[in-house]
This record gives sequence, structure tokens and C-alpha cells, in this order.
Amino acid sequence: MAELIYDKDGRLLFTKEMKREYTLLMPTMLPVTFTLMKKLLELDGYKIDLLETTHRGIVDTGLKYVHNDTCYPALLVIGQLMEAINSGQYDKRKIALMISQTGGGCRASNYIHLLRKALEKAGLDYVPVVSINMSGLEKNPGFSFNVRTVRRLVPAMIYGDILVHLANQCRPYEKTLGETDKQIDRWTNHLVDLFSKGRGLRKKEMQTVMTAIAAGFAEIPLEQIDRPLVGVVGEIYVKFAPLGNNNLEDFLLSEGCETIVPGLTDFLLFKIDNRIEDVDLYGGRYLKKKLAQFLKSYIESLQQCMINAVKTQPNFRVMEPFSALKSGVAGYLGYGNKMGEGWLLTAEMIELIHAGITNIVCTQPFGCLPNHIVGKGMIRKLKDDFPDSNIVAIDYDPGATKINQENRIKLMLSNAGRRAV
Repeated sequence: MAELIYDKDGRLLFTKEMKREYTLLMPTMLPVTFTLMKKLLELDGYKIDLLETTHRGIVDTGLKYVHNDTCYPALLVIGQLMEAINSGQYDKRKIALMISQTGGGCRASNYIHLLRKALEKAGLDYVPVVSINMSGLEKNPGFSFNVRTVRRLVPAMIYGDILVHLANQCRPYEKTLGETDKQIDRWTNHLVDLFSKGRGLRKKEMQTVMTAIAAGFAEIPLEQIDRPLVGVVGEIYVKFAPLGNNNLEDFLLSEGCETIVPGLTDFLLFKIDNRIEDVDLYGGRYLKKKLAQFLKSYIESLQQCMINAVKTQPNFRVMEPFSALKSGVAGYLGYGNKMGEGWLLTAEMIELIHAGITNIVCTQPFGCLPNHIVGKGMIRKLKDDFPDSNIVAIDYDPGATKINQENRIKLMLSNAGRRAV
């Protein structure tokens, strides 16, 4: 059994010996993208189990360990991890937990401390917690999140975005149910095979693979019918995670809608762009700015490969580049507005409206003040400037009922139907 080693501050470390023996439990946010990221980390020798549970019991477990005034995503992630530990599926002496830290002003940077408190409360303080961050907040000898790791995970994120983007345009119209999911499985398996051979990660290779992915989805037989288009924006976890939004995308599909969800790539570019804006607005190290500019330019070039691939199939709607998002929000919010999803959340609503997608669900955890400002707080301004916009803000918290959330969305869809007449 691996020896428990602590740093000078008393933090339990994830050691190289643990890497060989332990299973890392990883919460899911985007099922397709996180599956690809999991496979890449496994190629580096980690044993990872992706948690995909979504039932109500996770909320109840979270409430046992986290105060109900705490950020709802924190409650869900901690509840999901604690439930998994106590499920009997794992050897508690051979598991570690994985959680992200943004390093910004969001409370998400403190989830890790809440998780450790929950483990201590449950008598499980011998379970190590691994931080995934790009800010150097915490380091572990058995887990490295370095340039090489980023170099491999960024393509996985891009591939995940194009798969979800195309799938959402096919699934509501497929003539044979399940064809879209078959394409996702096919390409996920193919990408994992490429990754295992060290292929599919360079820009030229990615362009070729993503063009083939677009062609593959274009082969799905689709019905030519009109469906309401509904955009989904909001706080990153609640927007993407089925656990966080009560399976919102499945609900919209059951209501006969096509769902449009902006990708994860824009969020990562937004976080990097913030580092550049910080130096411009408040001062700072020139080297920090240049490194951020280099990383931003690299990811934008991969995003452009994705856009070019989608353009090869004229029946698919093409996503906008990050630069268009940023320029589109000018005059609404300053670029120094970066707490929560900052100006990006408003920019995504503007992008959707400009694309003719005027029905929008703005998802937000109750009590997340930054996202209430840039989400719900901007809706009146957007409706004044875009009278055809049909936006509803939906709060998600431990006490919110799924039926109430869905009824409010149904009312929004009813308004959409009346406007279409």
C-alpha cells in the first residue's frame, strides 16, 4: 500500500506510487469531451473512472457535506464524488479524487478545500485530492499538468466540441433513432485509437480528421422538418453537465427542439484572453502576456480548423470564432468583466441572436452573483436591442424542482410558437 506523504502545510500528496496503484475518480461535465480527455490521461498511465451518475440522491449526499448556500455546482460535484466513494464499488484505500481549480475569483477555486473538509467529516481524510489547474495552485509528485499534457488535452477538447456541435444538429432530425450516437461512438473510438498511436494531435492531422468527422455526420439520413431552435448558455457546469441542469438537453429534445450549446473551446480562450486583458488593464509581466498570446493563438488556429471542417458540409450550421464573440459584445460589457463567465456569457447570447437563434435558456446556479449580472442582468438590455429575443433565466439549486424549471421553459417555447405564427 502506498505510503501517505504530506507537504509542509499538511496537505496529503498524490505520489508516484499512488499513480501506479490508485484509481482517480473524475466528475463528468461534458460526457463526450471528458471521455476523450479521460482516454488521453490513461495513455499517460493514470487509472481513471469517469462518474456519470445524475440521480437526485447526489444532491442529498452533497447536502450532508456542503452548506446549501454554497455554490450549487460544488454541492453536486462533492456529492457525486462522496457517493461514489461510499458506493462499495471501490477500495477506499486505493482511490483518489480529481477536481479542477480555475485560479480566478470564482468560488470554484475553493471546491477542493470543501471536498477535503467533506472527506475529513466522513473519516476519509486518507483519500488524496488532485487539483487540475493551469495556475500552479497545487502540485503533486504523481500528477503533472504540464505543457505536454495541455498539448494533448486541447485537441481532445476541440474534437469534443465538433462532435457535440454536429450531433446536436442531427439528433432531432434522424430518421433512424440512435444513428447520431453511433457516429459519436464510432469517432470517439477512432480518436482514442489515433491518440494511442500518437496521431491526430497535430494541426494538419486534426484538419483531416475533423473534415472526415463532418462528412460522417453528413451521411446520417435526416428528416426535412422545422423545429424550434433553442440556445443554452450560462454558468459552465450547469450549462454543460446533465447532472447540473437536470438533463436539460434531453428535455428540449423531448419537446421537439434542436439545442445549440456553445462549445468549451470559447470558454478556455476566454480564460486565456483574461490573462492578456489583465496585463493591458492593470499592468503585469510582459512575459505572462506573451505566453498567453501564444497559447491563445495556437488554440484559435485549432478552432479555425474545426470551423473549416464544418464548412465543408453546407447543411451544417458553422460556429463563430472566438474573435467574433469578443467583438460582438463590445459596447455591452468591458473586457475586464471576467468573474464567473464574465462578458463571455452575454457574448454567447448575442452570437445566438445574430445567428437567428432567438430562443435562449440562460442556466445559472442560484446565488452565483457574477452570472446573475452577466446573464439575467443583461436580458432586459438584450430584449431592448433585439425585440425578437425570447430569453428565460432558469435557476438551479438544491430546492428547485425539475417540474418548475421545465414549466418555465415550456412557457418560453410557447412564446416562441406564438411569435412564429
